[in-house]
Amino acid sequence: MKRGQTSSRVSRRAFMGTAVAAAGVTVVPRHVLGGEAQTAPSNTLNVAKIGCGGMGGADLREVVNCGANIVALCDVAEGTLNGAAKQFPKAKTYRDFRRMLDEMEREIDAVVVSTPDHIHAVASLWAVRRGKHVYTQKPLTRTVKEARLLTEATRKHGVVTQMGNQGHGGEGLRATAEYVRAGAIGVVREVHVWSDRPRGWWPQGCEPPTYSDPVPPHLDWDLWLGPVAQRPYVDKWRDGPHKGKPVYHPHNWRGWWDLGAGAMGDMACHNMDPAFYALDLGAPIAVTATCSEFNKVIFPSWSVIEWEFPAKGDRPAVKVFWHDGGKQPPRPEELEPDRKMDSNGCLFVGDKGKMMGGGWAGFCRIIPEAKMKEFKAPPKTLPRSIGHYKEWVEAAKGAKIIPGSNFAYSGPMTEAILLGNVALWFPGERLLWDAQKLAFTNKPEANQLLHFQPRKGWDL
Repeated sequence: MKRGQTSSRVSRRAFMGTAVAAAGVTVVPRHVLGGEAQTAPSNTLNVAKIGCGGMGGADLREVVNCGANIVALCDVAEGTLNGAAKQFPKAKTYRDFRRMLDEMEREIDAVVVSTPDHIHAVASLWAVRRGKHVYTQKPLTRTVKEARLLTEATRKHGVVTQMGNQGHGGEGLRATAEYVRAGAIGVVREVHVWSDRPRGWWPQGCEPPTYSDPVPPHLDWDLWLGPVAQRPYVDKWRDGPHKGKPVYHPHNWRGWWDLGAGAMGDMACHNMDPAFYALDLGAPIAVTATCSEFNKVIFPSWSVIEWEFPAKGDRPAVKVFWHDGGKQPPRPEELEPDRKMDSNGCLFVGDKGKMMGGGWAGFCRIIPEAKMKEFKAPPKTLPRSIGHYKEWVEAAKGAKIIPGSNFAYSGPMTEAILLGNVALWFPGERLLWDAQKLAFTNKPEANQLLHFQPRKGWDL
């Protein structure tokens, strides 16, 4: 199959899942047919892993613990790839995921993508269009258009998906939503979300280096860049406040406009999730940003962003505010004097009170605590998760489970969040958004920032 083409063949896993569903048959657990040490054919999920370092290592362990069978490993760094291969000696190894998907298309059922942000979309789309189930780390994509393309492709190909915002599978998210919907703080028209990123985590708000370094022999720099335009490799900052820290790899790509998605890309998919879930926010109609100096190459050191979401059903219009780089909303007057606001958090503002919690979609409690104790806990009306990774693995095997952060949910959420990054280019301007047209209606030049032109061979 040629790169970039959609497969018309049906994979073994896709055929099996379709046949089982059509017959109205339940997938039989392996302990019924094969004993604990054996795996029945209908209970094997052959997974290919793209990106094995950092969070990729954690994702790898989690899906294996949930019953996935690793058949292929891919990483552009030789040492990282070799380390993963020692854990899974039977898995085939690759440096280029495109070659892996071409050569092993019939052997792979599902793909886990844990790469820098600029690779998320192209790797996920190549897998989805081959009928593979996909788990992709947050943020789902780096650009707004990529989020829309991936959401649409998933709907078309009917695969099982999950974005890596692990808190979405937790009790805290559901409890928060149940309290909000039960009227614990009245009608909510405002939400504040914040993160300590990037301060102390990776460089932002600085000028790019003017020097370059030789590419280390263990790293395939061209494959690391993927769809992004070529640039010289730089190892570490040679001077300034970030001296000695990696410029790009590992980890610090997050602060670069065309490689990462800044502090919002790292944490908004976690910390804003309660607002999107509890209030069913959907698409915004406007976004406004303020920030520190921004050179359009490396994200600013701090930002405050406001989204305006229209009324929906019985819910009134809602404004959501994001604060990063040390910025936080005003301290709630309801908060006890001895309580501190966490470094990451979410604050719901209702007309009868407030609810506040930590980051990663943790439970937002009524403040002060005395009011929390007075309010009778609402019934647990929302379905609970069997586990963030497990629900994806089991659904990909054929179980009748819909992963909570599937791309139909996480795609539109990512799309809305990333509009905030575009707004950074026009500080103080209220950008009007038409989600149906995927366009800003009052700032045509902002539409150029919804996507970029990939390099040849990396088409979406």
